Formats: sequence, C-alpha cells, structure tokens
Amino acid sequence: MTRMPDANSPEQYALDRRQFLQAVGSAAGTAAVVGTLAEPRAAVAAKGPNEKLTVGIMGVNGRGSALTRSFVTAGAHVSYICDVDERAIAKAAAIVGDQQQIKPAGISDFRKILDDKSVDILICAAPNHWHAPATILGCAAGKHVYVEKPCSHNPREGELAIAAARKNDRVVTMGSQRRSWPGIVEAIQKIKAGEIGKVHYARAWYNNKRPNIKHGQPAEVPSWLNWTLWQGPAPEKAFKDNILHYNWHWHWHYGNGELGNNGVHALDVCRWGLGVDYPIRVTSGGGKYRHDDDQETPDTHVVTYNFPGNKSIMWEGLSWSPLGSMLNQFGCSFHGENGSIVIIDPGYKQYDDRNKEIAASPTGSRGGDPDHVGNFLDCVRSSKRPNADIEEGHKSTLMCHLGNIAHRVNRVLTTDETNGHIANDEAAMNLWSREYRPGWEPKV
Repeated sequence: MTRMPDANSPEQYALDRRQFLQAVGSAAGTAAVVGTLAEPRAAVAAKGPNEKLTVGIMGVNGRGSALTRSFVTAGAHVSYICDVDERAIAKAAAIVGDQQQIKPAGISDFRKILDDKSVDILICAAPNHWHAPATILGCAAGKHVYVEKPCSHNPREGELAIAAARKNDRVVTMGSQRRSWPGIVEAIQKIKAGEIGKVHYARAWYNNKRPNIKHGQPAEVPSWLNWTLWQGPAPEKAFKDNILHYNWHWHWHYGNGELGNNGVHALDVCRWGLGVDYPIRVTSGGGKYRHDDDQETPDTHVVTYNFPGNKSIMWEGLSWSPLGSMLNQFGCSFHGENGSIVIIDPGYKQYDDRNKEIAASPTGSRGGDPDHVGNFLDCVRSSKRPNADIEEGHKSTLMCHLGNIAHRVNRVLTTDETNGHIANDEAAMNLWSREYRPGWEPKV
C-alpha cells in the first residue's frame, strides 16, 4: 500500500506548495518558487546599504515578539509572522503596527518563508528542537539566519548548522546578545588586555524560583494549535496539558534544561573572556531535588569544565532558589592573578586583588537586543562574521550539551580539545545526536 504523506511532512509540503504560494504570494507581494524542499535554493540577491532587509519570524510567543520589535526598530521589513499558535500571530502583528506600509502575512508553516525569494533573513525563535533544523533549511534556501540560543538541541545539530552556513555562504548568528553589549564588550577587552592579570577561572550562575509543573495529563489538542508542526523534527508524542508554552524546556525531547535555557548566556561570556574553545574534561553534579512533577532536567546543577592551559569554568544553576552570587540571579565572574571582574547585566565591576572596586562600566551601558540585531544586519550587508557567529554559538552551546550529557550518564566526560567530542564513552556519544521524525533529519 502506498503511504500517504503526513499533512505537515516535507513530502506533502512539496506537493501543495505551489497552490499555497499562489495565494500567499499575492497577499504578501511575493513570487512562487519552483522546486522541492530538498533542493538548494538560489542565494538571496545582495542589497545595497540603503535598501531594507526583509525578514520572516518563526515563533513569536516569547522571544520572537521581542525580536519582532527589535528588527522593526532597526529598519528591517517584516514580511512574515509565523507561529503554530494562531493566537500569537495577531499579537506580533500588532507590534509591527503602522511602522511599515505592507503588513506582514500571518502563517503557521515557516517553510513558506523559505520559498519566498524576496525574504533575506529567517529569524528562528521557536523551541530548542527547531533551532538547528530551521537554521539548516534556512541556509539551504539562501536565507541569512538569526537563531535564538541555544543554537542546537544536540551537539551534532550544531556541527551541521556551521556546515550549512559555510556551504551556503550565509551569515548566521546566535541570540547571545551580551556579545554586543558595550559594557560587557569593555569588560572582556580589559580581561584580554591583562588588567586583572592571568585569568585561570571563571564562574557563572543562574538562579530562579520556578513553579511545580505538575504531572501532565493527556488532553485534546487545542483548536488554535498545530501540534504536529509544533513538534516538527522531534518524534511525535501525544499532547499533554503541561508542555506549552514554556515547560517544554524541562523535557529532554524538546529542551535542554536550565543549562541550555539561561546557562548558555553566561557560559558564552565566560568562554569568550577566557579565550577557550573546547574543554578537555566535564564534571556534573546535582539533580532534580525540589518538586514532584514531570520535569526531567536537573533543578540543581553544578558543572565544571576544564580547558587546556590551566583554565576552568564553573556553572551553577538553581531553578528553585532565587538568591545567586553577588546577590544577583544571573552573572559571571573572572578571577585573575591581580584582581577580578564581575559581570552583572548590562555591565561590570572591576576589583583589585584585595577586593577593592577600582572600575565599573560606563553609566548608561545598554542591554537588550538593539546592538546585537544591528551587528547582525550590518554583517548581512557586508558579508562579515557577526559578533556571535554560529561557530562561536556552537562552542558555547556545546558546553551546555556536554554538561547535560555528563549528568545523564552520571560520570565525568573526557573530551577532545579540538572539537569537543567525547572520548571512549559510547553511551555518552549516543546522546551526541537524536532520533528524528521520518523526513525531518537535518542534512547539509
């Protein structure tokens, strides 16, 4: 018997895309593209410095809404707002408001963004299991990509995302905004200039008081949700009433726990300041202590990363206790032979070797998205590498994956300093990739 394609599958999409594009193309002022999903698309034509860059935004229930505002403010034109939750589309469209003459088209399937040659950029702010597959498809379609952190759901996806960016000569950045914040940039410059002496150690932390997510029950899929497309590349599971729109973070099937959720930001800054790439040893401690619920990822997590050259990074995450180091929920500190620098958003404080404060970031140091979005758009126009290039994003995201893998196999990992691969541990390397829904395996 011939298998009928899934309505949300690449096969079915290839069958009906022409009809869809005839309808959406006229509404959005776009032209249809002929070909199949697996075919590489022609690269988007370069635009002059005074021409608006056109974007399509995938996932607007959380970070995507903030990015919608930032890209519009930066002068980009939003052609598409995409979400599998139909309620979210109108909210994001309201952010665009009257700031552009042609209103964005509201869609549920991001592949329609890929098929529109007039779109320069794909912004992916969907859940983690979508980040790398969407990035890879975006690059193949000739789009530059702004992908939220973490840039992958597993290590292999990160490697493929780099390969896709390079093969298709696309600018791909990860949403690690601190790479572009002036106060933090200044702090890193001081560290690299030797102002606190040789730095051996960096510490990162994130604290919160997250609620009990309870034990979810099987439920009917809400009428406003395309559950199959929400899952996308992840193998299909039955809908439960405690997954959306945030608790997927705490399920390995879709998320990466607090380490991949917020730890990636601080670990990225630590790795940047120490000037390290891949660790040689990863040690994990902690577990799930606080709530009796469906959370699979640890709520109490301490991970230590050892690097060549007598350098190490430690991350502490507590999802049930809001008091963090330096009385802040989020931050990181660098410890040198002649002093320390503590980064607390959006800037820093510098201390001598007797803990006396001797410098701080300039008053009015900015945080948020504008500098990072601006850097990305500038690089799309100039074909330069952005502050948070996908390769840097992968190295920092990999630290999260390695910490989670060490937790899941319950042992210390020995890793290759040239690529981060796990040595002599088959069970751990089995977590380097994942199973995918048939037809959605990422390829370059």
